[in-house]
Amino acid sequence: MEPQVTDNTEQSRFEITTDAGLAGFAEYQLRDGGRIAFVHTVIDPAFEGQGLGGKLARSVLDTARERGLAVLPYCPFIRGWIAKHPEYVDLVPADKRAKFDL
Repeated sequence: MEPQVTDNTEQSRFEITTDAGLAGFAEYQLRDGGRIAFVHTVIDPAFEGQGLGGKLARSVLDTARERGLAVLPYCPFIRGWIAKHPEYVDLVPADKRAKFDL
C-alpha cells in the first residue's frame, strides 16, 4: 500500500499511515482568518529514512492550498520543508514570512 495521508479532525492532525500502521502525524490548529498553524510533526523512528516526512509535508501543504488556507509553519520540520520547496512559500502570508525566515 502506498502511504496514505488523512485529516484526523478529532485530534487536529494529519496522519500518514502505511501497511505497518501509523507512521507519523502533523498537528495543527485552525485559526481565524482562514489560517492553519502547523505546530508539531512526528515520524515514528521505525519509519525514518523512508521519505514519509516529506510525503506528509507535501500532502498537508497541498491540502491547505486546496482549502484556501494560509499556512503558519511554527513546526520546524514544516518550516524547513517549505524553505527547501519555494513553490510553497506563497502559502505563508507575506507579512509573516520574515518571522519564519522564509
